[in-house]
Amino acid sequence: MTQSYVILGDGISGSSAAETLREEDPEADVTVITDEGEPLYNRILIKEFAKGKLPEAPISIHSEDWYDERGVNLELNTHVTDVDTDAHEVHAYDGSTYEYDKLLVATGGTPTSLSSFGVENADADGVHHFWTFQDARRIREHAEDAEQGVIVGAGLLGIDFAAVCGAQGIDAKYLMRGNRWWRYALSLEGAEIIHDGLRSKGVEPVFDSGVDRFEVDDDGRVEAAIDPNGERFECDWAGVAIGLDFNVEFLEDTPVEADHSGIVVDEFMQTGVEDVYAAGDITRFHDTILGEQAQNGSWGSAKEQGQVAAKNMASDDEVEEFRWVSSYSITHFGFPFLSFGHPTEGDDYVERKYDEGTYRRVALKDGKVIGGVLIGDLAPQQKLKQLIREERDVGDQTDVLLAEQIDLDELAPAQQ
Repeated sequence: MTQSYVILGDGISGSSAAETLREEDPEADVTVITDEGEPLYNRILIKEFAKGKLPEAPISIHSEDWYDERGVNLELNTHVTDVDTDAHEVHAYDGSTYEYDKLLVATGGTPTSLSSFGVENADADGVHHFWTFQDARRIREHAEDAEQGVIVGAGLLGIDFAAVCGAQGIDAKYLMRGNRWWRYALSLEGAEIIHDGLRSKGVEPVFDSGVDRFEVDDDGRVEAAIDPNGERFECDWAGVAIGLDFNVEFLEDTPVEADHSGIVVDEFMQTGVEDVYAAGDITRFHDTILGEQAQNGSWGSAKEQGQVAAKNMASDDEVEEFRWVSSYSITHFGFPFLSFGHPTEGDDYVERKYDEGTYRRVALKDGKVIGGVLIGDLAPQQKLKQLIREERDVGDQTDVLLAEQIDLDELAPAQQ
């Protein structure tokens, strides 16, 4: 019998799953449903578009013809309202029903608004969130005319707003709750390299700050941010990146274990409900390296999860597990930056600053490397990732991890 696969979401995980399903099951019916109005685009490049560095053309990855050529039914602008896992049906807002034999949920998330924390005027005109191509278009259009900006969210997404301000000539203040950028993964010594990079772009870090409320003008446009200390920062443009609320509302009446922090799956991308899978940043997956539940939002991880899910869906068996060491790079400054693995999950850390622009921090758990951050020199990444994959205990040999040139032969052999 011909199998029917329905994929919710056309990000890189959903799209890669569709392509893999077509390869694995050439005769199957494959449907991709997305509430966006355009096919897959490069989420990595939209930040360059928002900075004014790229036109739209290179950012789109798939045209609608790409789906037609592969016999994949693409449903754009389609909002899913609920799923009936007993009847194997997906229901859409327009009354459409999609029957499935296997379902993949890859719907990603929606940026968290400061209104969730009671911040007044958090969704005022001129306050931006950065996730979709449409977001990038609005950010770029507004940034081209803006003069003063405020950025909230001292993490990997917030720094993209800082890069937009730097590229568009916006005089910006970066309001951070702690005493440094990405304080969960960097010491002050390492973060200072980033702080200097921000200042070189005309973005000033403001520490032990944040936003208590936004002030707006008579037309409802943002004109200032007030921090918890009572400091007022004038702005006609604001960027907020404080996390994602994952899109799982349509699963509320199902037995799928899901909430706004994601969907629980095993290492095969299976939920606890028969014939329902999930992939991408929405998943809280069983990490076979950590041996516990984890989450990862990188592009490469999402693509791999989509492929793994599709292979298991098509085979009707557990044929491939997700085992991946992710990485995330930043190219906004005059030096490279890379995080890998799980840099915030360690119970111990070793670090070294080699010069004013070169820094390494390695996170360990139970004596094993699980992640880290590299600034300036990215050459050690492959060997550090190898140690993660091998799950080698190096707790008493951490000096090797910080050598300018890592020599794995200096480490004791991995125990079998």
